[in-house]
Amino acid sequence: MRPKFIVDVNVGRLATWLRIMGYDAAFPRTASDNELVRLALKQDRLLITRDSGFLLRRSVRLGQLRMLYVVADDLRGQLRQLIRELHLNLDNGFSRCLRCNEPLAPVDKAAVADQIPDYVARTQTVFSQCSSCRRVYWPGTHWSNMISELARANQEE
Repeated sequence: MRPKFIVDVNVGRLATWLRIMGYDAAFPRTASDNELVRLALKQDRLLITRDSGFLLRRSVRLGQLRMLYVVADDLRGQLRQLIRELHLNLDNGFSRCLRCNEPLAPVDKAAVADQIPDYVARTQTVFSQCSSCRRVYWPGTHWSNMISELARANQEE
């Protein structure tokens, strides 16, 4: 079973990168620390944070709340830590909406023709769409750029 995450605002960019890798990554921007804990426990999510205060919480010390304390300041270092410590991969990559975290579904080009640029309509054949926010995705150059960034994060020491 793939892990589910809840991401604290102090490492908010990681929510997008977890979604790129195909992981369920909730990102409640305005949630208090107590609310993050409550949601993580209720939804069986691993909390990702740079807030060392969480390390002192009873639920963490007792092993009730699963969390990863992010050490690195830079995004690439943070990605490297997540990939290595949590053994993350791209097996289900590009399967979640980067905006709202919902699963993507394949969609016919004709169904989204009015939502994509002309150039994309001429050059792409595979499309996915979020059932919630209706955002459309396709495997353009941004996909290969994201894969390259993840590979760089995983290779650096």
